[in-house]
Parts: sequence; C-alpha cells; structure tokens
Amino acid sequence: MTRQTQGAELTSIRPITAIPDSPRDKRPLLLFCGFVVLALVPLAAGDYLLSSILIPTVVMALAAVGLNLVMGYAGLVSLGSAAFMSIGAFSAYNLLLRVPILPLPVVIVLAGLISAAGGVVFGLPSLRIKGFYLAASTLGAQFFVEWLFTNFNWFSNGSQTLTISAPRLELFGRDLSSPQGRYLLVLATTALLLWLAHNIVRSRIGRDWTAIRDMDTAAAVLGVQIAPRKLQAYGVSSFICGIAGTLWAFAYLGTADAHAFSLDKSFEVLFIVLIGGTASLAGNFLGAVLIVLLPIGLERLVEATGLADTVNMGALSNLQSVVFGLVIIVLLIKEPDGLIGLSRRLFRSATARAHRASPDTASVVSSNLEKDDS
Repeated sequence: MTRQTQGAELTSIRPITAIPDSPRDKRPLLLFCGFVVLALVPLAAGDYLLSSILIPTVVMALAAVGLNLVMGYAGLVSLGSAAFMSIGAFSAYNLLLRVPILPLPVVIVLAGLISAAGGVVFGLPSLRIKGFYLAASTLGAQFFVEWLFTNFNWFSNGSQTLTISAPRLELFGRDLSSPQGRYLLVLATTALLLWLAHNIVRSRIGRDWTAIRDMDTAAAVLGVQIAPRKLQAYGVSSFICGIAGTLWAFAYLGTADAHAFSLDKSFEVLFIVLIGGTASLAGNFLGAVLIVLLPIGLERLVEATGLADTVNMGALSNLQSVVFGLVIIVLLIKEPDGLIGLSRRLFRSATARAHRASPDTASVVSSNLEKDDS
C-alpha cells in the first residue's frame, strides 16, 4: 500500500463525534421526573383515586422491590414476603403504642429493621439449601408468623379480634390522616427506598448478588463472601417489605390483622415481580399497576355488560385468578423479562423506526458542503 493511498484512506475517515448518553444514565432522571409528576397528582385527583388505586399500587410495588432484590438480583427464593410485611406492621403498631415519644419516621425505620432481623433468621437455611427446599423453608416463615400473630394477642394489645388499628399519622405536627397526606407519605417513603435499592444494586453488594445469582461457585472463587451476601439480601429485602407492610396497614387498610398478610398476599407480590420483570426496579411498578387495576377493570366490565346480577363475587375472584395465570404463562413464554422487557423492546423498535424515517444528518451536511464547493 502506497503512502498516497494511506493518506486517501485517512482523509476518508469521518471524525469521531461525542458519544450520546446511554438510556441507562437517564433512568434516575426519568424516575425523579415520574415521582415529581406523582407528587402533583393530589392537586387534581379525588379521594377514591388516591385511597383505592394509587396508594395500594405504590405500596405493592414497594413490596415487590424488596422481593425483587432477593429473587431477581441475588437469585434466591422467598415465598414469605407477606410474613415480613406483617412483622413490619405489627412492630410499628407496638412501637407507637408502647413508646409514644418516637416520631413516625423513626418508627417506620425501626419496624423495617425488626423485619430485616426476621428476614436474616429465616434466610439462614439459604446457606445450606437452595431451590425447592429453600422455597419450602421460606414458606414456613409465612405460616409461622401468621400463627404467631393469630394466637398471641399481646401483639395486638390484647384485642379480642386480634386486629391492629392505625394510630394518628402525624409528621412534624402535620396531620397525615387525609387521603392526600397518606398518599404523600407513601410516595415519599417509596421514593427514598427506591433510591436506596438503586444505589445498593449499583454498588459492590449488588454486583456480588449478581455474581451469586449467575454462579455462586465461580463467585466464591473470585473472592465473594457467599454467606454474608445471601443474608444481606434477605435482610435488605425484608427491611423494604417490612416498611411496605407498615404502609399497607396504616396508610391503606387502617385496620389489619394477621390474615391481611396471608399467603395470598405473598403470591400477589410474587406475581408483580414475575409480571413486571425480575432484576428490574421499574418493572415492579408496571406489575403492580396490572395487579391492582385488573380486578377493578373486571368488575367494571361485568357491570357494563349487565352481568352483575348473574355473576357472583366467587366466580369473579376465580376469573381474576385465571387471568393472572394466563398473563404469567404468556409472559414467561413470550417475554421472560416481563412488562419492563416488553416496554424496552417497543421503545427500541419505535426509536429505530424514527431513526430510519429521519434523514441522515451526515449526508445532508456533506451534500451542503459539496454545493458550497461547487
């Protein structure tokens, strides 16, 4: 190759332009903008939208974030997320009742820490077993905690009905008992915990969890401490689930008992993770929207078609279970990454179509330069 041809090739190379920011770098900004929009919702939303739709959706998404950390990122199994939600709810109730000088934020954090301690205890079998046997052990946590709060009325302050009632929600002298106040409390708590989960996932702990999920033997060879990381996964997951249970009992239900956090609630949280997408924080909110809105949509559909008198509530509940099962089966087959994977694929295809439809900027500039030279 001659010196002249080398110079021609060098001059034909286009200058390297600045690399645009990747979508991953913009996700925290997008999440922040989304929470800002949600914070402005009480200005226009009614009490029904806040109390019956938005609050349960955000709380269930928060519980799914906790479960997703241990299942999606660490690759472990947990079928007792509702048990840790109940530990958080009953702990917060007793802290406010027996130590009334504690402010509400401190009570919420302490309830989460107590739930985290329970998660670490019930996560100890993960050091020895895995798979189906680990799932059975976490399922035992669900039955044990429900039995504990049902048979010992000390946790419910001696109530004959074994129920706990939400105390007066107050923060810095401001009453939060209104739907707007409870919604803002839930939204602010969820935003802080989502920020915490995001930072943990991007830290060394999160990378160690991913290594354990992919292959724990290789992770151990690379120097990852398997046992502490597994227990940390259960602890952080239970911490978030415990706070979610506190919000579920105090900000949504108002009055709750141990059966409000039954095995069905654990499966609902699991369905949110599967539908939204594992190893994704944003997917939990998509799954929660579907889980909360689908029963309401089916009820509205039955009323609109005039079948409210012929279809009883039991049949409608069974129909909801069938629909949930079909959605999970279709997503596991067609879109294993869940709704978040589907939304990303649709966004990429839309961006590609828009890119193909727009003219090539470089060709336009070069043509203009040729016209100027001529």
